[in-house]
Amino acid sequence: MQEDIRDILIDRYAIQARVYRMAQEIAAQLGDHEFVLMPLLTGSIIFTADLVRHLPRRMQIDVMAVSSYPGRATTNQGTRVLYPTQFNVAGKNVLVIDDILDSGNTLRAVRELLLEQNAAAVKTCVLLQKKLPKPPALKADFVGFEIPDEFVVGYGLDYNGYYRNLPDIAVLHPRVFS
Repeated sequence: MQEDIRDILIDRYAIQARVYRMAQEIAAQLGDHEFVLMPLLTGSIIFTADLVRHLPRRMQIDVMAVSSYPGRATTNQGTRVLYPTQFNVAGKNVLVIDDILDSGNTLRAVRELLLEQNAAAVKTCVLLQKKLPKPPALKADFVGFEIPDEFVVGYGLDYNGYYRNLPDIAVLHPRVFS
């Protein structure tokens, strides 16, 4: 698998340090309010597992599965909800966790869906945000890192279902895509 990596963009140590600081930022901003943590599957599972251990507060956790990059796609194909939340979010504060923000369409669609279900408030948190010429459709409330407009894998992010288990955020060699 390492032979498929062109560059390490963010190493595991920088990720862990930033996740810890993000948890502190989230805790400070959300205060003592109880909330529902809503990770978006599957890309955010590793990020969420690390983040939640640094949030020593009362919370509930549920998941949603959405897809914007099915299979071998390296460009956004539009947001599809594959598995909606099974949790009643009415009157609850929700923190949506996602792996990466590029167009912002996924987060916007999820936020709108949760507000339609009468969530009291919806905040958003992403590990990565791509630097793009066009601003995203929805700005995340909490951002771990800004990255160049490259297709990245590792720490939960995949290409065709692979590379999620890499501990770093990496860019693949172009030959992997052919």
